[in-house]
Amino acid sequence: MENDAPIMLESRRLRLRPFTTADIPAFAAYRSDPLVARFQGWETPYTLAMATQFVAEMATMPPIPHGEWYQLAIELKDVHAPIIGDCAFHRLLEDARQAEIGFTLARTHQGQGYATEAVRRLLAHLFTDLKLHRVRAICDVENTGSSRLLERVGMRREACFVQSAWFKGRWSSEYWYAMLASEFR
Repeated sequence: MENDAPIMLESRRLRLRPFTTADIPAFAAYRSDPLVARFQGWETPYTLAMATQFVAEMATMPPIPHGEWYQLAIELKDVHAPIIGDCAFHRLLEDARQAEIGFTLARTHQGQGYATEAVRRLLAHLFTDLKLHRVRAICDVENTGSSRLLERVGMRREACFVQSAWFKGRWSSEYWYAMLASEFR
């Protein structure tokens, strides 16, 4: 599936799709939540101008970029409501047969299995449609929700790097997770 068609993925309750300008207010709102942003690479507040620029950048990006993060909005399928989060992937520059994933969910939608469902659907796309060999994910060791999610979807913790990253004014430790295509179920 190496084409320029927009990525549209569905699961039982969710639709993962390209961002639209209608997503900007909800996107800026959950990215401005300090608890949502705590383990993420952006600072708060995340302004409407920043969200507008992000959506414009995503609109120009090919759906299967090499080395660039491609983010998909997560929306509930059966409810007319703002997006509830996003998930992302990038194929590694050093090996396009491998990717890294990430995910963010608005706090009001956490703890309901939506992130797990979105990540499982994204993994299915990466392994089945894109035929990737290996997918990895990195999370802060203090981000217990994300580490539990990664283990729940079947990813294996491969490493713990102690105080290996200077992040938001402190040394942070990271867990690295991965899954092979042969392990995906």
